[in-house]
Amino acid sequence: MDPIEHTIEVEDLRKRYGKLEAVAGISFQVAKGQIVGFLGPNGAGKSTTMRILTGYAQATSGIARICGYPVASYPHEIKRRIGYMPENNPLPLELRVREYLKWRAQLKELPMRHRGRRVDEVMERCDLTRARDRIIGKLSKGFRQRVGIADTILADPEVIIMDEPTIGLDPHQVIMIRDLIASLRGKMSVIISSHILPEIEMTCDQVIIINGGKIVGQGTPNELRETFIDSTIYELEIKGDLADLRESLKRLAANLEIAQFDEADERGFSKVTIRIPRNHDIPGNHDYGEMLFSCLSDNPLIRARSLRKREAPLEDVFLAATRRSWETLDTELASDSGDEGNDAEKTEIPAAN
Repeated sequence: MDPIEHTIEVEDLRKRYGKLEAVAGISFQVAKGQIVGFLGPNGAGKSTTMRILTGYAQATSGIARICGYPVASYPHEIKRRIGYMPENNPLPLELRVREYLKWRAQLKELPMRHRGRRVDEVMERCDLTRARDRIIGKLSKGFRQRVGIADTILADPEVIIMDEPTIGLDPHQVIMIRDLIASLRGKMSVIISSHILPEIEMTCDQVIIINGGKIVGQGTPNELRETFIDSTIYELEIKGDLADLRESLKRLAANLEIAQFDEADERGFSKVTIRIPRNHDIPGNHDYGEMLFSCLSDNPLIRARSLRKREAPLEDVFLAATRRSWETLDTELASDSGDEGNDAEKTEIPAAN
């Protein structure tokens, strides 16, 4: 096959269970070596999409390709090219770690002469060497997750798909898994589903937000902030009255919000937050820092220091994107209901006459 730019391609993918459309016409691409976060509320269609991509579920319509191969037409070829770690991470609890990984290497058709060496490599990479002879059923949750990831990368696949790889882990274990996933960047294309949004932001190049079976947001974390967050927040230390501060900044934005969140220190400086509504017609990253200081320098009653722009966390972006999609759905449902009512009236009037 010719070299391809995207290892994952999804076009108008749909999955229906009876009357429920779990996946409702989504399309996206994942470039070679890219790490993508897949976010959505429970029941949004994330796991269904992942199961379709891995060949464990069949789409109702649409196309999913892995490394150029349509998943529906080449299921065995797809399974050779992906590593899949489902949410529940089923493992044989009676086997020892190295024993299990050697068995998985055989199932994944690794050449016999390379299996032992490759198993040792992934155990070292996942910090499992000290647990190589331990029974899986006696391992902690964190170690079991590492075994699942070791299995996922064992055959050195081109695509990795992980559903909630850090669920149930303590902060130290989460950091270890995050660093391990980050080390795959540029080597494998990775899709991760997770409810731990700070981990997604720190790890992923792109984020896809799905709700109600549809993609409601897609891009880098900063691109998503530009789309869904309606204000820019600054933290500022000032010496002076809030009324004077508000007067100084009114030419910057008429409806900005100022709040003090700290008592004044021994030198008279207190911390305030300034929330400035965004104008989405203006391109760029909405950095008002220089303008803030310019406004404050014109007022001798205010002394300012330590200005810092505060980025909205990915949680805020996620909530804004899903809320907007629900509002759109409510509007569509109300419109459909109104149309049905009008049709009923038009039908009934002639009958009455």
